[in-house]
Amino acid sequence: MGQHHFLIISLPLQGHINPALQFAKRLIRTGAHVTFAVSVSAHRRMPKDPTLPGLTLVLFSDGYDDGIKYSDDHVQHSMSEIKRCGPETLRRITAMSADQGRPVTCLLHTILLTWAAELARSLQVPSALLWIQSATVFTIFYHYFNGYGDVVGDCSNEGSSPIELPGLPILLSSCDIPSFLLSSNIYASVLSTFQEEMEALRKETNPKMLVNTFDALEAEALRAVDKVEVMGIGPLVPYAFLDAKDPSDTSFGGDILQDPSDCIDWLNSKPKSSVVYVSFGTLCVLSKQQMEKIARALLHSGRPFLWVIRSAPGNGEVEEEKLSCREELEEKGMIVAWCPQLDVLSHPSLGCFITHCGWNSTLECLASGVPVVAFPQWTDQGTNAKLIEDLWKTGVRVTANEEGIVESEEIKRCLEVVMGRGERGEELRRNAGKWKDLAREAVKDGGSSDYNLKVFLDELGQGSIL
Repeated sequence: MGQHHFLIISLPLQGHINPALQFAKRLIRTGAHVTFAVSVSAHRRMPKDPTLPGLTLVLFSDGYDDGIKYSDDHVQHSMSEIKRCGPETLRRITAMSADQGRPVTCLLHTILLTWAAELARSLQVPSALLWIQSATVFTIFYHYFNGYGDVVGDCSNEGSSPIELPGLPILLSSCDIPSFLLSSNIYASVLSTFQEEMEALRKETNPKMLVNTFDALEAEALRAVDKVEVMGIGPLVPYAFLDAKDPSDTSFGGDILQDPSDCIDWLNSKPKSSVVYVSFGTLCVLSKQQMEKIARALLHSGRPFLWVIRSAPGNGEVEEEKLSCREELEEKGMIVAWCPQLDVLSHPSLGCFITHCGWNSTLECLASGVPVVAFPQWTDQGTNAKLIEDLWKTGVRVTANEEGIVESEEIKRCLEVVMGRGERGEELRRNAGKWKDLAREAVKDGGSSDYNLKVFLDELGQGSIL
C-alpha cells in the first residue's frame, strides 16, 4: 500500500502527549505522515509548535481550555467532555484527509480513550492502543479485571501478604499496586475507564497493543497476557539522547533540547557525578511538611543539588515559598521552576535522581544511566519504584512513616546508599550503565523495538490490524 497516515490522540497531559509525540516522530522516520489531535489546553502549554515535516497538528476544544483541577468530579467531567468533543474532531480529520487523497490508515490512541477505538471501528479504520505506562502495570490492570480482582483487592490492605500474578517476575505488596486499584482510590471514574479499556481489548478479535518499553526491560511482562499481542516499541525518548544525533528531535513539553538554561551552566561548574537532581513531575504537589523534610535531607547530605519546584496546579501557589530554609538551600544548591530534564539527566555532573517514578522519568533515567532514589506518590509510580529497586536494581526506594511522610533521615540514608562508594552504590551504578546500553540497543536499526515497529507496520499494510 502507499504511505501510511496515522491519526494520534491522547489525553491533554504532558506525561501522555510527550511519549505519543515521540512515537509520532518514529513513525515519520519510516516515511509515514502523522496528524496529531491536541486539545487547546495542551497546545497552550507548548513553548512552540513542533515543526517537523510529516507532522500536522489539529487543535480541538475539550471544554477545559484553561486546564482542570484534579478532583474526581473535574476529572470525570473532563473525561466525558473529551469523549464528547474528540469524536467530532477525529471524524472531521478522517473526512478531510480522505477528500484530500490521503486517507487515515490507522488511528492510534493513548490510554483512557476507549471511545477512540470504537470510533475507528465505526469508520472502518484500523486502530491500536499506545500504552504509555509499563507493561507490568498493564499486566496488573488486565489481571485485576480478568479474574484477579479479589487477589489484588486483598493485597491492597496494609499488612497483607505479597501476591503473585501470572507472568510477572516480582511479588507485589500494597505499596506496589497502582493507586487506582487500592481501596483508598478517590478517582472512581479513572478506574471505571481502565475497566472499559480492558473490556475493549477483550472484544477485539486480534488485539494488539504498543507499549513504551523494550523487550530486555520487561521480557516477562510483555508475554504475561497471552490474549493480547503486546509489542515493546520504546523507550520513547528523543533519538538525540539515544546516540542517534538528531538535533531536531524536541519534546512537546519543553523538557527536551531547549537552549541551555542557567541550571546547565550551574551543572557545568560541578564535579563529575556529584549533583543530586530532584523533581516530582508535572502533577505531584507535595505537602509543606514533606517539602521541609526533603529540604533538610538535602542540606544535611552536604551534596550539591538541583531541585525543580513547580507552581501548584490550579491555584497559582508556588511551593518554594513554603520552605523555611530557602536562603540556606540556595547557598548549597539551585532551585528552579523548570529545567530541560534530559539535558540534566545526561549531564556528566549528575550523580542521582530523586524522582516520583513517573514512567517517562523512569525511562529517561534508564536511557541516561542515572541511579535513583525512588519516591513514588500515586498512580503507577509505586509499581515503577518496585521495578527500579527489585528487578532492574538501579535505585533504592524511600520508606514513609505511618503518616505517609518520608523523614529527612530516611531520604539522607537513601542518598548515601545511591551516591556513596559502598558496594551497593557501585552495583546500582553498574546496573544503571547496563540498562542505558540496552535501551540504546533496542532502538537501533535491527534492535528489538525497531524490529517490533516494523512488524506492526507490515501487519498494518497487510490489513491484519483491524
